[in-house]
Amino acid sequence: MLGRSVTLAFERSKDAQATFDAAGSISECLHQPANLPSANPTRSFWAHSSPDANPLACEGSHGSLTTDADICIIGSGISGISVAYHIAEAVGNKTILDAPLRVVILEARDFCSGATGRNGGHLTPHTFYSFAERQNRFGTDEAIRSSALEQYTVSSLINIIERNGWSEKVDLVNGGNIRLFFTEDEEREARTDFECAKHTGINLDGVQWLTRAEVENSYGAPYSAVKIHGHNLWPLKLVTMLYEHAKQRTSEHFNLRIHTHTPVTSITRLSSEGSNADLTYILSTPRGSLSCSRVVHATNAYASRLLPSLAGPNGIIPTRGQVVATRASLGQAPTKTNGWIGNRGYEYWFPRSLRPGEETPLVILGGGREASGPQFELYVDDDSSINPVVGKELRGFLPAVFEGKSEHGNEPEMEWTGIMGYTTTGDPCVGSVFNFSTGEEAYEGQYIAAGYTGHGMPRAFACAEVVVQMIIAELTGTQWSCPTWFPKRYLTQNRLKHKN
Repeated sequence: MLGRSVTLAFERSKDAQATFDAAGSISECLHQPANLPSANPTRSFWAHSSPDANPLACEGSHGSLTTDADICIIGSGISGISVAYHIAEAVGNKTILDAPLRVVILEARDFCSGATGRNGGHLTPHTFYSFAERQNRFGTDEAIRSSALEQYTVSSLINIIERNGWSEKVDLVNGGNIRLFFTEDEEREARTDFECAKHTGINLDGVQWLTRAEVENSYGAPYSAVKIHGHNLWPLKLVTMLYEHAKQRTSEHFNLRIHTHTPVTSITRLSSEGSNADLTYILSTPRGSLSCSRVVHATNAYASRLLPSLAGPNGIIPTRGQVVATRASLGQAPTKTNGWIGNRGYEYWFPRSLRPGEETPLVILGGGREASGPQFELYVDDDSSINPVVGKELRGFLPAVFEGKSEHGNEPEMEWTGIMGYTTTGDPCVGSVFNFSTGEEAYEGQYIAAGYTGHGMPRAFACAEVVVQMIIAELTGTQWSCPTWFPKRYLTQNRLKHKN
């Protein structure tokens, strides 16, 4: 039987989803553009667990501001840094322009201090989860592409990590990911997704269905489950390594700079006539202005700050998540080294590998948003505080799931919030920018990759690659074609069709 607290959490998760589905009914006063990121955010484990956790925190925040660039990337999370990485790789030893391609990253706060530096640390492709729903809603080809994108993203990142010898540097753990089923309906839906995906030819080798007895004997949780391939890592360290790798590609063909603590407050277009080559945008910041010809919005939940047509239920909805770092009470055996999700994905956690001198692992646990009704943290863009109701839910979750294996009353060592960017389809917005309310094309040379709905790590790197493909095609006068692994509905020109 489900523990009472877990049962209540599961019922609230259904209420939270219903509220999200009806996001348009929330008062219009909440549909204003996002604010700039909070000046004093909560301190996350990834960025603040040690003095040297974020060595690039204030990179480029002092001294003179770069005044001219070819491409300006706004945001230094997984999307923004992946864009810089892909540009560096695409340029290589080639000449794209007559002079070096100048790329500048502008970050409002510390390096990688948004959602990527505040997430749960998972890197797991959801190969077949929600496959039947996507197949019914968007068609078989799009459902297959959704799975392919996540597989492509994760395999690409793992290959980069292993090829460059970064596994220890980013704390990569290949432990798999276990999804607990709190109800029979949840398991039935997952098995339907599995069969639908398998029928289309998707490779599902390695998927293990675990009985309640198997899970209880091995992990101490009285639920059936499914185990899939998956990894855990230190997301901030991965993004740091990607940036440093791109920076090292500086040459006569490519130049990369970053300015943290430099929020972009407005974007103004100077040229209105002529080809895209004549475009000039002025990006205003408190430190001065920067001119460029191409802009990439990698601002996720904050995208509507500079693109107001993305405000509201048909755009990208800022949604606050909450995470704790809590010490396990009975050793590593109940949770081992794999990642976990439960309660239809509302809770997600994994135990970090034991460090010298540690007797019990530190568990990174996120979720609890379903307890915070009636709006379930939708339209909240403030990560300077925590929600005590969510905190209470997180504190009680593991003791309720692993009854007798995890003690009640343990206080987290750290607790923080982060702002995710949600869309009503769960799909990101990728490609050229236009007015998302009217369809008006008035943003030539601007691009976006944002709105991952809390599932950015297995998608953002590949979405950034697509944006870079588009930019390089434009700069070189070639035709861009959609990769076979990329869902066409993600493209911005298709957003009006699917209403985000």
